[in-house]
Amino acid sequence: MKVTIYSKNNCMQCKMTKRFLSEHNVDFEERNINQNPEYVSYLKEQGFQAVPVVEAPGLPAFYGFRPDQLTKIAG
Repeated sequence: MKVTIYSKNNCMQCKMTKRFLSEHNVDFEERNINQNPEYVSYLKEQGFQAVPVVEAPGLPAFYGFRPDQLTKIAG
């Protein structure tokens, strides 16, 4: 399963989300909006105004540090 995390620099919820996935051995691709501002437009089109945003196959995308949703991904 390929998980994508949209993050930004100095974001505590982003760090906690990445740590949770790493600790549960979930592979993910990080897309940093500070390094790649074009991702901001994509996230706005999807209706998000905050990061982290997590996209995982078969699950609705969500934002924030959400252990309940992350547990479903780590399954």
